[in-house]
Amino acid sequence: MITMPAEIFDLEEFIRISKRAEYCRIKRLGDIVKLKLRTRRRLYTLKVESNKLDEVLKRIECKVVEV
Repeated sequence: MITMPAEIFDLEEFIRISKRAEYCRIKRLGDIVKLKLRTRRRLYTLKVESNKLDEVLKRIECKVVEV
């Protein structure tokens, strides 16, 4: 069964999910940065502005991979 990625809009929820994620991928798209969390069952995405990226990465509790 294939599930679609889920977009998260709440930063606090994204941080909670990162505790059980295998890794977080960072994809830069100009002024926007897309963060992708891979868990066992699903892919979660969050879009943030590039100037807020550093504060978000400090709080993520899994391995971070730059794409």
